[in-house]
Amino acid sequence: MRVENISKTIDGVQVLSNVSFILRPGDKAAIISRSDVATSTLMQIIAGTMAPDTGTVTWGVTTERASMPKDLNPEFSDESLNILEWLRQYASKEESDNTFLRGFLGQMLFRGDDVLKQVTVLSGGEKVRSYLSKLMLTKANVLLLDDPTNHLDLESITSLNDALIGFPGSMVFTSHDHQFIETIANHIIEVGPKGVVDKADTTYDDFINHEVAQKQVEAIY
Repeated sequence: MRVENISKTIDGVQVLSNVSFILRPGDKAAIISRSDVATSTLMQIIAGTMAPDTGTVTWGVTTERASMPKDLNPEFSDESLNILEWLRQYASKEESDNTFLRGFLGQMLFRGDDVLKQVTVLSGGEKVRSYLSKLMLTKANVLLLDDPTNHLDLESITSLNDALIGFPGSMVFTSHDHQFIETIANHIIEVGPKGVVDKADTTYDDFINHEVAQKQVEAIY
C-alpha cells in the first residue's frame, strides 16, 4: 500500500497533514498519535470509508483486505440475529454448518449457548470477539484494525496478541496498549496535525527512545 500526501480537516481543525508512507509485504504498522481522532481518521481513509481532503491511497493488486472499525455498534443492530446466525452471513457454503461455526466461535471464547445470544445485547468485548471471528473467516492477507483491544479483558487481549504476532500477512493497527504495540509492530507511524514521522524496521520501544525520532515527533504537534 502506498499512502501519499493525505490531509484531512474536520470541523475546521487540521487532523492530518501530508501523511505519506509505504506498507511493504509483511509489515505490521502501528499508527499512533496524541489524538484518537487522528488515528481513527487515517484508519478510515485507508479502509476507504472516509475520503481525504487531498492525497491518495493505492493498494497492491494482490491484497485482500479486511478492516475492523472502532465503532462496531452499527454492525450488530439486527435484532433478528444471534451470534451464530450473524457469523453465518460471512461464511462460505463449506463453513456454514453449526458445528464448524460453533467451533470457530469457541476459539473466540464463546462457549455452549453463548452463541445463541442476540447480537443487539452483546457487551463491547463480545462485539469485538464476534467481529474478530468474522475477520478470521475472510482469510484476508491485510488486516486494518482500529483499536482492536478496546473492551477486551486480559485473557482475550493475550489471545489476540499471540494470534497477530503469528499472522503471516500485513497489518495496520492502532492501540493504546504498549505491550501490544511493542510485540507486534515492526513499523511505527506517528501522525499529528502538522505531519507524520514514519519509521520502518523498528520496535515501539526503540522508536520512543530514539532521540532524533522524538525531536521529529515534537515538530508535528
